[in-house]
Amino acid sequence: MLRFCHWRFPPSLAVARMLSSPPPLHSHSPFSGGVGNSSSIGGNSKPELLFPQSQPQNLSSSPSSSLKSTVACSNAGAIRRSMTTVSQSFSDRTESSDSDLGSLVVVSFYKFADFPDHADFRKPLKDLCEELRVSGGIILAPEGINGSICGIRESVERVLAFIQSDIRLNGLRQVETPVSPEQEAIHHGHSSSSPLAAGEDAPFRWDHVRVKLKKEIVTLGMPSVSPIERVGTYVSPEEWNELISDPETVVIDVRNTYETRIGKFKGAVDPCTTAFRNFPTWVENQFALKQEGNETQANVEQEECSETTEKPKTLPRIAMYCTGGIRCEKASSFLLSQGFEEVYHLKGGILKYLEEVPKTESLWEGECFVFDKRVSVEHGLAQGTHKLCYGCKQPISDEDMEAPEYEYGVSCPYCYSKKSEEEKERARARQTQFEEWGVIGGPDKGRRPVTKPDSPRKKSNAKLGSSI
Repeated sequence: MLRFCHWRFPPSLAVARMLSSPPPLHSHSPFSGGVGNSSSIGGNSKPELLFPQSQPQNLSSSPSSSLKSTVACSNAGAIRRSMTTVSQSFSDRTESSDSDLGSLVVVSFYKFADFPDHADFRKPLKDLCEELRVSGGIILAPEGINGSICGIRESVERVLAFIQSDIRLNGLRQVETPVSPEQEAIHHGHSSSSPLAAGEDAPFRWDHVRVKLKKEIVTLGMPSVSPIERVGTYVSPEEWNELISDPETVVIDVRNTYETRIGKFKGAVDPCTTAFRNFPTWVENQFALKQEGNETQANVEQEECSETTEKPKTLPRIAMYCTGGIRCEKASSFLLSQGFEEVYHLKGGILKYLEEVPKTESLWEGECFVFDKRVSVEHGLAQGTHKLCYGCKQPISDEDMEAPEYEYGVSCPYCYSKKSEEEKERARARQTQFEEWGVIGGPDKGRRPVTKPDSPRKKSNAKLGSSI
């Protein structure tokens, strides 16, 4: 079945456009193939469907001469035959039409690399994304690139090819996720009704891409830790179950509390961190590295000097995981710098595991939080059941939304007590603006306030911004 939501204008307008201009010379009749000329929108060519009229005689009153000539050259029998041809053509081309319209994909990617001139890469990358209507968020830093983008496959592949044209960024680690039909409808229909806060800038927002310059592509706050120099051992999803089922292995979830709350691997240790930069402190406290760190390092040096000295095994084997693998790269590099010898991490992260490992064999429990409008995914990367609290940007369940602390766009059980009444009122005002105008700040956002000639602004008010 064809998805009408992919077209720039409704079928009725397509009919009017088709009938208002005669077919070009030396071309087939617009009724013969079911698909007319394609119009280029933002660099993407999308087919414009032309529908036959069932009652052409009613169109004779149209003032357009080209319309009359088009109808005059037709007869009921010819149109019936054309409709049959169109129907058969549509039936034969359903799959190819869907492909032409472009199924959306989301690709998360990263690469640690020595990239000191990263700022020069920002403008050409952003311009290309905007030209191809690829949305999402990308971070550039001296240590590499990290991003998540959404668009039709051809456009996304062109962006990724452009990134990897820089030899330092070649070999991106990628995880691809399909997009639900509902999200495709929003994207192709160019809906401006996007949620508040983080959701408004998420990868599924069709008209927006952010390319940011930062100090790190994932913030740990320790410049000495470099995944470019060394990282832990990658473990494929197929081998992961065996590793974490070993009682000698300590399984660590490197993500934050709002992520681990909705799902994690069976038996994993939750560091209960609120930010990734808190992870080193947790490791030092958990394994008493502050007290034993010097002794451990001394033992390593002593072993290197004498082959007969046996180093006591004080640090356990570690297996860690995160959403897509990027945090584990830095976390494993940090652990190795602290004297851990056996450090493993899940290649491709949770997303790759959920994509490749059947649910019947899986050790994953719950859903995986993702940083876009899907909010969470399940096995097979199907969209999960969680929604987003736009007050704190944390995932919430249907049960959470039944709690008295929940107010759409304002608060949820996890942030209600942390917000002041003033913060809640501001959130309510933002929500009201969005519900009334579809944009935060009101319909005049970004415009200068109009001043009447007979009522000049006072000097004291000249410095005040217009905020609703």
